[in-house]
Amino acid sequence: MVSMPERSDIRNVAIVAHVDHGKTTLVDAMLWQSGAFRANQDVAERVLDSTELEREKGITILAKNTAVRHGELKVNIVDTPGHADFGGEVERGLTMVDGVLLLVDASEGPLPQTRFVLRKSLEARLPVVLVVNKIDRPDARTMEVVDEVYQLFLDLDADEHQIEFPILYADAREGRCGPNPNALPEDLEPLFDALREHIPAPSFEEGHSLQALVTNLDASPYVGRLALCRVRNGTIRRGQEVAWCRADGTIEPAKVAELYVTEALDRVEADEAGPGEIVAVAGIDEITIGETLADPDDPRPLPVTRVDEPSLSMTIGINTSPLAGRDGSKLTAPQVKARLDQEVIGNVSIRVLDGDRPDRWEVQGRGELQLAVLVEVMRREGFELTVGKPQVVTREIGGTLHEPVERVAIDAPEEYLGAITQLLALRRGRLENMVNHGTGWIRMEHLVPARGLIGFRTEFLTETRGTGQLHHVFEGYEPWHGELRTRPTGSLVADREGVSTTFALLTLQERGSMFIGPSEDTYEGMVVGENARPEDIDVNPTKEKKLTNMRQANSEEFTRLIPKRALVLEQALEFIREDESIEVTPNHVRLRKVTLPQQERAKAGRRARPADA
Repeated sequence: MVSMPERSDIRNVAIVAHVDHGKTTLVDAMLWQSGAFRANQDVAERVLDSTELEREKGITILAKNTAVRHGELKVNIVDTPGHADFGGEVERGLTMVDGVLLLVDASEGPLPQTRFVLRKSLEARLPVVLVVNKIDRPDARTMEVVDEVYQLFLDLDADEHQIEFPILYADAREGRCGPNPNALPEDLEPLFDALREHIPAPSFEEGHSLQALVTNLDASPYVGRLALCRVRNGTIRRGQEVAWCRADGTIEPAKVAELYVTEALDRVEADEAGPGEIVAVAGIDEITIGETLADPDDPRPLPVTRVDEPSLSMTIGINTSPLAGRDGSKLTAPQVKARLDQEVIGNVSIRVLDGDRPDRWEVQGRGELQLAVLVEVMRREGFELTVGKPQVVTREIGGTLHEPVERVAIDAPEEYLGAITQLLALRRGRLENMVNHGTGWIRMEHLVPARGLIGFRTEFLTETRGTGQLHHVFEGYEPWHGELRTRPTGSLVADREGVSTTFALLTLQERGSMFIGPSEDTYEGMVVGENARPEDIDVNPTKEKKLTNMRQANSEEFTRLIPKRALVLEQALEFIREDESIEVTPNHVRLRKVTLPQQERAKAGRRARPADA
């Protein structure tokens, strides 16, 4: 076998882990110790979680790259999301790198997303460096976790080369890492040494024409769309004429207007970049992910990046409620469609299909959180939307209807074992594995239909008094599991337009919990509360107290009005039924019936009954 030349001065590595195991914190420490910041520089914590939403939720949503200098070595680091819903970002990040830094929490051990990311890494034949993080936790079980990672490698059919990986132990918050958990050095030097030694340098073919694969997109207010590329072979230069190999197979001429490489957190202009470099190219406005920039005299496209299929969909349309237009600035169907099309360009795991009406579209994605984040971002941009209940994306396999199934890992105190088992049994969950660590906590793994998990998190947290932890990842498709029990409660639905009053809410709060407080706008068909019983009730939240000219002798009701249950977007998506939707505006999240007029809903209900019988 002919050995290919290598760029020994570069290492491209992805940091992958489950959500909240400390990836972004470790990157912070690497940047500080490589001298990327001045000693007195004011730098935000978790510097790579750059968007407002990422800081708010404390999770990484978008795959980002940064570069760390360690002596002569340049380490390009791709920080990937740890949440399964953003798996498309992980798959894309892995096409840019030559090795993986797998981060595992010293107490929680490998969780489903660790499994998902590791499976993708092993399929891509990428070498792995294991870092066991947070060994300073009082409940750390470091050596047991290492054994669990070995077991995970065996479960995923790793070959003998892949299973011989170096192991390091770290306290990322303190910026310390070493091969011995009982004697950590004061810096991350052993980590940089392990990356230099165990992650292969980028290889290339001598004399091969240019090949650069587009793996991500960004935008600059000055130069427009930026294509982030990994240069596989050849050299790319600023001002160069290139062949743009499009996803549909056509090849068009294009010009590299600007070329940037990453240094720490900044993009720096460069005249040229060689094989193994991760660069940003400006000047090609319609370029998309998975396409190739090649030599115009010898265009050879690279294989297009493939990502897993979406497993969940929901409808997104314009706001059709009577209160439309009061909050937002972007209200029309063309504006919503243009924004969704823009999202598809930069997000490979989202698809947009035409709906049953011209002002409504079906948006497919990996999970509830991913779709909720998209709606949340649009709402902050000034859009007003109507969002339907999430539905699973089914498939016909061998003439039978199949639905997506998720692998669910639950950590909870052992006294809640019965309650959790009962909740999952109602959702057709199958217990695959259960471990009692002897610390009063149990870990359970179930396979559950994806539609059974819509709305599960809220019930789960209620049953475990907020102590349980729940993580799930897509496992595969199985034959349709039949009908599942939906929400056991009904809705309190406003029967007229008006402003809610304290007097009316005092009476209504006896029937269930309220989603609105006094002096809020309501309209016919708006869901104002949750009924404790299974059926829906039409109520009047605008009823005022009748005043007379007779003075009452201190017989006023001194009942207290219970504070409203304000639902955030994710909770609202979990709560609604098939005949309900959510009105999302920059300032409000309101629940409503799909059909607003009471009489039309009653007619639809009567028509549905004979069909059910």
